[in-house]
Amino acid sequence: MSLDETEQTRMRERLVVGIDIGTLTCRLLVATVTSNGEIIPVQTDRRILRLGEGVDKSKRLTLSAMARVIETLRAWRNDLARYPVVATMVVATSAVREAENQHEFLELVRKATDFEIEVLTGAKEAEYTLRGIRAGLPVEVKQFIGLDIGGGSTEFMRACDHERPSLCSIDVGVVRMTERFLQSDPPTKAAIGQLEHLVRKEVERIGGDFCWTPETTLVGTAGTITTLAALVQRLTDYDPSKIHSFVLDLATVREWDQRLRTSTRSSRRALPGLEAGREDVIVTGTILLRVIMEQLGFDRCVVSEYGLREGIVWEAARRVRENGEQQEFT
Repeated sequence: MSLDETEQTRMRERLVVGIDIGTLTCRLLVATVTSNGEIIPVQTDRRILRLGEGVDKSKRLTLSAMARVIETLRAWRNDLARYPVVATMVVATSAVREAENQHEFLELVRKATDFEIEVLTGAKEAEYTLRGIRAGLPVEVKQFIGLDIGGGSTEFMRACDHERPSLCSIDVGVVRMTERFLQSDPPTKAAIGQLEHLVRKEVERIGGDFCWTPETTLVGTAGTITTLAALVQRLTDYDPSKIHSFVLDLATVREWDQRLRTSTRSSRRALPGLEAGREDVIVTGTILLRVIMEQLGFDRCVVSEYGLREGIVWEAARRVRENGEQQEFT
């Protein structure tokens, strides 16, 4: 057996699993993490399940939404049986952390799948997302602001060599804001104005912690931003290699903002590059990205395929190295 084959076998025997249960999307990553922190995917999956539907108003997860997620988790659990997994880390974010029936959901998942879920605070979500973004950045990028527009919240991360990172999470996400403001099809100018006003206020509130220099790069991750990269390139098949490191300039974001907000959901569904299930929230997400770029003063955003999912895989591998045992983390 060659050295390359030996190394490949060794890595396959130390697979780690990360599952991100988001407000809009659930994501799976099975990977190896090398000693220098490189993440090598073995299997990935993501499904728009909208766990957080209605949570902004009711503060409760619905039975139907929980059932959709549990069905997917059960399928993933069965699929993972064929891998030599040394660690599994399952996390939940905004929808679960604010749901009054959080413990009901956690218990249902445990009984159906044996998965123990770690419910992340906004700060911890930002911390792991920052770790994931870093894993996918070129080494020459020393200063950056990370941006993760999620379903229930948006995370900001300011990273600079030799400085403690600034981390922040705000309760502004595409599912939450769509349900609160953009219910008409297409959305009204008045509703869009209300959304923009709220987002500007939130960004102004945290903006002092996210000052930047000309050397600072804005790096965006998660579904809104990767979907915009696919739309701009008219990708009929999603290709991560064409998404990662793609640059969205502010002028292009503004153009797509106008195009999406004035179209109907049915016409958006026909757009090359738009993932099914995002035809309503992509309008909200594009508005959020535009307003954030304008408020922070960035004219370009580098797209990252790496984010929270990669960050929790990295964290799972780190815990294995420290604890030296096979486990699931809670």
